Amino acid sequence: MLLSDYVKYDATGLADLVKRREVRPQELLDTAMAAVEAVNGPLNAVVATFEDEASRFVREELTEGPFAGVPFLLKDLTAHYAGQPTGAGWPPRASVRPADDSELVRRFKKAGLVIFGKTAVPELAMDWTTRSRAHGVTSNPWDTGKTAGTSSGGTAAAVAAGIVPMGHGNDGGGSIRVPASCCGLFGMKPTRGRNPVAPAGSTWQGMLVEHALTRSVRDSAALLDATSGLYRGQFFNAPEGGQFSGDVDRDPGRLRVGVSTRAPYGATTHEDCKAAVAETVRLLESLGHICEPYDIDLPDDGWDAFETFILAEYATDMRLEADVIGRPLTAADFPPMLWDMIEAGNQITAVDVNVATTRLHRVAAAVTSAFDRYDVVLSPTLAQPPLPHAAFPEATSMRGHYEFYLSWMPYTHIFNINGSPAMSVPLSWNADALPIGVQFAAAPAAEGLLFRLAGQLETARPWADRRPPISIA
Repeated sequence: MLLSDYVKYDATGLADLVKRREVRPQELLDTAMAAVEAVNGPLNAVVATFEDEASRFVREELTEGPFAGVPFLLKDLTAHYAGQPTGAGWPPRASVRPADDSELVRRFKKAGLVIFGKTAVPELAMDWTTRSRAHGVTSNPWDTGKTAGTSSGGTAAAVAAGIVPMGHGNDGGGSIRVPASCCGLFGMKPTRGRNPVAPAGSTWQGMLVEHALTRSVRDSAALLDATSGLYRGQFFNAPEGGQFSGDVDRDPGRLRVGVSTRAPYGATTHEDCKAAVAETVRLLESLGHICEPYDIDLPDDGWDAFETFILAEYATDMRLEADVIGRPLTAADFPPMLWDMIEAGNQITAVDVNVATTRLHRVAAAVTSAFDRYDVVLSPTLAQPPLPHAAFPEATSMRGHYEFYLSWMPYTHIFNINGSPAMSVPLSWNADALPIGVQFAAAPAAEGLLFRLAGQLETARPWADRRPPISIA
């Protein structure tokens, strides 16, 4: 299959070609591998491939799921493919090969996806751009001097460049939505517990959720249909029911939209990001929706509580990683700032964590109360357009690290705290031809509403044909 033909189809379209026997799954896999060869060099998006294993899967295990034969990439974090390393951008993990698939990967396979590689992540997902000692820096296909976002930046760059029509991502504070915004993609963060977290348990007490970055809305909805559902290995499960694919073509009705460009906890928002929201408001009003200014009033101590919670969770993660690696971890295993975070987390007591969690419940209450008044809340996805690689400091203090987070991606984490679904939608590009995403959030378990709105916006202002300078066609 020619790359110029391959890139015309979303995942649903490729699956339909397979179903009609117009293309074979192995042919699609060969084409995806050719796409890696064609564009991955300047991007550094795909950090590992396992073509032989993917071909074996096609021959021996491929099911007739909704995406039968469609090539797919896993973010190199949390989602384990048996026998293949899950490296997390961290040198000590390079040789760790999980014996079993994680539950999410089992569901991807059941859906018929042909997984053939892994995408770049920041080292242990704790940097605000996608770079690591293990794999270096990942670049944005719209401008290789700019970030692809964090922490699903490798997946975002691969999907935007056409290597695959969709790929795995996860989101603990914006890591689906942020790279979707940077790379001009659709990025849905589902409700807490909607998809199984991997490999088991409730990562970050359910704040981290699993899904994908896609070029089309219908792919995101159909994949969520295929993977969502109760999983006994976690504390949090979203309500069962609903067919999200059916929502994409449904009229969302006349929505009440609360609009904010005031970033949580005082960050300055770039004029390009404000302009993208203003442009979206005009589009929404032309579609009959009601838009009103609205800022969520958050507790003053909410950010400090989030920091405390994440530091404790991160130190916990590293305690568990020592068991995986099979030896105690030391400062030599980490960049200095990450070691500082681990040391700080180890000083936090159980009481400190419970106090922080109680305060985060107040944040969740403030966020969720917005949906008593509005159907959806609109904001920028990011406080700034995609930044140059050099804007991200190589070495900084732990305090500087978190201050940079707030200056760059302050709008996203609050919807991880309250568990709401939230999506970044690629409706705007700035004068530098860089994508500027806008974020919509809805009440917990209201993905159907967001998919209805996203489908309407995609029809009104299509984005699928916009191609970055680094693309397979």
